[in-house]
Amino acid sequence: MLTLRNLNKRFGARVVADEVSLTVAAGETLALLGPSGCGKSTLLKMVAGLERPDSGELRFDGVDLAALPPERRGFALMFQDFALFPHLDALGNVMFGLIEQGVAKREAACQAQAMLSRVGLADHAKRKVWTLSGGEQQRVALARALATQPRLLLLDEPFSSLDADLRRQLQREFRSLLREAGVPVIIVTHDRDEAFALADRVAVLKDGRLLQCDTPQRLLAAPNHAWLARFIGYENVLAHAVVPPQAILLGTDQPPARIVELTWLPDGARVKVAAQAGELALSLSAREAARWQDSLFIGGEIGVGVDEARLLRLDNAVA
Repeated sequence: MLTLRNLNKRFGARVVADEVSLTVAAGETLALLGPSGCGKSTLLKMVAGLERPDSGELRFDGVDLAALPPERRGFALMFQDFALFPHLDALGNVMFGLIEQGVAKREAACQAQAMLSRVGLADHAKRKVWTLSGGEQQRVALARALATQPRLLLLDEPFSSLDADLRRQLQREFRSLLREAGVPVIIVTHDRDEAFALADRVAVLKDGRLLQCDTPQRLLAAPNHAWLARFIGYENVLAHAVVPPQAILLGTDQPPARIVELTWLPDGARVKVAAQAGELALSLSAREAARWQDSLFIGGEIGVGVDEARLLRLDNAVA
């Protein structure tokens, strides 16, 4: 198990880690999720040994990592630009770490070929990596990382350079491969969908602070910060509660709400209203839009309320 306890790190006046405490269990995938500059990549580098924390503890299976250089930690780090060796073929890239570990060349070749087979590139072993597609290069990078049987796999924005369709495809493949390998993983990403698709738990960071760490399902069901709720996709966030779509009530028996924004859609309309509860955005179906057609203009009023029982209460309303 990896344990981070009260990690702190500053670059001048900028705080990139503020009393961060986390654990990663055996076989678990943890995503570090947050916007640019939140400290997630620096946190990954501290785990890898590429940055030193100003204070706090880093332990793996109870062993203090402070005195261990990166090469003695037994971790594998996979960068967003893949960092493959262009002069080597796919097999040579995967063999590299094994050779560095002292594995005999013939045995390293056998293990590397087996790993390429696991990632679906058995027939690409002799191809130079610069002739491979982005997705194929990503698979080679993963094969190289897993071939050394790391104690922990660290992924830094691994899909950021790929197009959306390929990114989704590789996310599914990686999830399956990582579960099969059983290695604990930390993945850094700014993409909520990517974090939720790959991780068992997601740690959301902002300005170096850990706001919440939980399963994707629990984060969606019970966000504890207003900023976090917006970041993970909720649109209607009030001072102390999130208004999910199922909590919005529309009808003539609801309080009048003035329309402040209106967008017509092929299958209805999208409106933003000044309601009693606060400013709310909602989608109207074609039937609902037809029902309210006489009121659908800027300044018009429709009946909008909220179901208090369905609100997601915020424990800590951080703007």
